[in-house]
Amino acid sequence: MRHQDINILIADSSHLAFAETIVNEMEASAKARGTGIAKRSPEYIQQKMEEGKAVIALTDDLVWVGFCYIETWDGDYVANSGLIVAPEFRKTGIAKSIKQRIFNLSREKYPQAKIFGLTTGLAVMKINSDLGYEPVTYSELTKDVKFWNGCKSCVNYDILISKEHKNCMCTAMLYDPEDHFTIEETKQDFKENAEIYDRFMRLKKLKMLRPFSKKGSAIKNKHMRISTGLRNMAVQSSKLVFSN
Repeated sequence: MRHQDINILIADSSHLAFAETIVNEMEASAKARGTGIAKRSPEYIQQKMEEGKAVIALTDDLVWVGFCYIETWDGDYVANSGLIVAPEFRKTGIAKSIKQRIFNLSREKYPQAKIFGLTTGLAVMKINSDLGYEPVTYSELTKDVKFWNGCKSCVNYDILISKEHKNCMCTAMLYDPEDHFTIEETKQDFKENAEIYDRFMRLKKLKMLRPFSKKGSAIKNKHMRISTGLRNMAVQSSKLVFSN
């Protein structure tokens, strides 16, 4: 479908009926990727719509295409959260258009705020780079406990805790209106270093998951040894019963 057949709008009360579909697709997409997101209720999404802090993409005949909303933290940070596109419209470039619209809305509403995001995907990194985001360390993000509590539903939350909120599977990216490179510079940086970023994300995943997979294997082996021991004890007991 052509983009001119899709309208990207600031969501409002006329779009409340789409909230449940959006929440369900967010959860299904997270499961398919094997990652986790901060779970949101339809009521929460509806609140964002009514506050004018979300954008929604619809076809001319009102078929839902995509969605994204704004979160604010500490008063100084903004996150463009919950970016989701309906499966049949993925790989069409619409995600980039939605991201651009929510980024513009964030700048309009919070011109002094730093806009940040966390991602495990190279495609999202590219979209963010095209908007002027730069890769940063976690120390440059909000310290708001409510934000980090949102990671509790992620399958990698144990890793975040073990790293004391200083690192995890996600790559942090930030747009600082007071101190940032030009869009041309961030786009060029990503173009030149995309392969390095991809390799780094793969290595980070491998390194961070290893201790947890070893821990899981150790627990599994321990359980197997206990089960084997109990089974052997049961066999020996039965022999004694029958021999008597």
